[in-house]
Amino acid sequence: MKRPNTKMLCRAGIIAALYVVLTWPLGALAFGTLGFQIRPAEALTMLPLFYPEAIPALYVGCLIANIITGNAWDIGLGSLCSLVAAVLTFLAGKLIKNTPLKLAVGGIFPVFVNAFVIPCVLLLGGSAYAGYWFMFASLLVTQAVWVYGLGVPLYFGIRALRAKGISAFTDNFTGKPLAKDAADKGDTRAA
Repeated sequence: MKRPNTKMLCRAGIIAALYVVLTWPLGALAFGTLGFQIRPAEALTMLPLFYPEAIPALYVGCLIANIITGNAWDIGLGSLCSLVAAVLTFLAGKLIKNTPLKLAVGGIFPVFVNAFVIPCVLLLGGSAYAGYWFMFASLLVTQAVWVYGLGVPLYFGIRALRAKGISAFTDNFTGKPLAKDAADKGDTRAA
């Protein structure tokens, strides 16, 4: 990862803040205490396909949202899940050039990491209403809805803004649109 510049730091702060703002107001619905998660902030887990700074941003955003809940297990393990999934999504974005495959594989990590670990967090925290496999299936479905249902349109929206050269979404400083093939590959060099 290259040395962070001001734009990258601001973008990371915005991503972290968005994660908190999209999670915290939903209260118990966002934290899976009822056997499912309504957490639209999980759409942001597709951002590591574009931005390496999204990795720590998602971790910090999830950490802050989990601190608000006060569940010690969720603060540690839940936030770590977001970090691991973000790193794996970033790596998938670097290794896979085909856009549909990149989206499919990149989204698998936030879906499955959370589906496997969060039921354990809920059971350890004493807030689970059902068994592990029911919560696993429930989280698998709800995570997939947020990651793919909102994350894929977010991906294409950001890709279009990057291709147009919208400064906040690109890493170039010329204001020129990125080349079409560079925008598709997630490349941040100016055209």
